[in-house]
Order: sequence, then structure tokens, then C-alpha cells
Amino acid sequence: MADAEFGGMSIKEVEIEGKHKPLRPHWYEVYVQPCIAELLGATLFIFIGCSSVIENVESTGRLQPALAHGLALGLNIAFLGNISGGHFNPAVSLAAWLIGGLNIVLLLPYWVAQMCGGAIGAALAKAMTSGERYINATGGAFSTITSDEQIPAAIVGEIVMTLFLVLAVCMGAINEKTKTPLAPFCIGFTVTADILAGGAVSGACMNPARAFGPALVANYWDYHWLYWVGPMIASLIAGLLIRLLIGGREIRLFLK
Repeated sequence: MADAEFGGMSIKEVEIEGKHKPLRPHWYEVYVQPCIAELLGATLFIFIGCSSVIENVESTGRLQPALAHGLALGLNIAFLGNISGGHFNPAVSLAAWLIGGLNIVLLLPYWVAQMCGGAIGAALAKAMTSGERYINATGGAFSTITSDEQIPAAIVGEIVMTLFLVLAVCMGAINEKTKTPLAPFCIGFTVTADILAGGAVSGACMNPARAFGPALVANYWDYHWLYWVGPMIASLIAGLLIRLLIGGREIRLFLK
């Protein structure tokens, strides 16, 4: 039995009477299972993320949520990445599509799965925590920005931090020339570094699904738009950088 490639996915060749017969992936594995993996991964990641914020001990500062988010994301990617790519983030899915790492047919279903996972994860975090802690932490929603004067710095922070994350995903897990088996841990460490560096500026969201879930469950929408605008701009920038400058020959549009 040998491996073959079909539409970017690994398939099997079974030797039958001296002939190799390719086994094409089942439609369920191509279109449905990846969305289920994104739903499950987003649920677990955002549950851990919200819980780490709600239950954060003041003496640990940003270290507790930084480690919790990074470890949860890295582990989710490690065991679900081969099914869906392990995005769990609309900005990552957009960048993956821009560089040819995701079928356009799956982009919208991925976004829906990620948003639903965010809401479920935030609801589970609410069910697990006490009412007082939940209220004090706004349910894990992003409450760092309290005035319009903070918006410019927060947008810049979200763009740069999300760009770092998206590049880690695209270059570590999609770009053939640079991808590595250590990608899950590199991506997780990127999230940890971003939260430690920029958590006080914007909350270091980097993920619209991570912002949407707790905002919906806690009904806290202050400056919520910022956590969509910043990451999506970063995703577009990452796509351009990889397509034009730093991607491998199979991804770059020019100078091949």
C-alpha cells in the first residue's frame, strides 16, 4: 500500500493483482469532517481561553492566559490539524485560502464552524465558573479598550500580532519550503508571545472567533469591531507577503 496525492490530500493506493488502484477521499472526509474538526477545535480552544481569563489569579498577570491560550492552540493543532488544517480562526482561514492552502468551498463553512465553536466554548466557560468571577472578567470577552483614544494603538497591535500568528501558520504548516513538524508548538508559542507582549494594549485577540464567542454569551460588544478589522487586515497582508515575496515557488505569483 502506498500514498498518493489527490487535490492536496493524501490518498491510498491499494495493490490489487499487481495493479495500483487509487482510493479517492470520501466526500465526508473532504467537506464535512474538516468543518467538524474546526468546530471542535474552536470550542476547546475558546473554552480554555475564556476560562483562563475568568479564573486568572492577579499575581500571575498575563502569564496564565498567555500559557493557556498557547498550549491549548498548539495541542488542538497537533491532534486536529491533519483533518482540517487546524485553523480555529477566521483570519487564519482567510490567509490559508489566499495562498492556496484552503479550498474556497470550505472558507465560509469554516467561518461558521469557528463562530459556533466560539459561542459553545464561551458558554461552557460560563457554566463552569462562578457568577462573580464571570462578571468581573466580562465572561472572558475583551474589555481592555475603554476609550476611543486607545483605538489606534489597539488596531496596530492587533494587526502586527495577528500577522505574526498568521505567518507562523502559513509558513510553518502550509508553505512547502518552510513547513515543519514543530508547527503546532511554534504556532502555540507565537500566541503566548503575542499575549505577553500586547495583552495590555488590546487584549491580544488575534482571532475574531475568540472575540465573538464570549461577546455573544456575555452580551459585551464594546469595541468588538476592532477584533475583526485588525485580524482580517493582518490576514490580507500576510497573504500578499507570501504570494509576492516569501512564499515557495508553488505559491509565489512572480519570480518563479
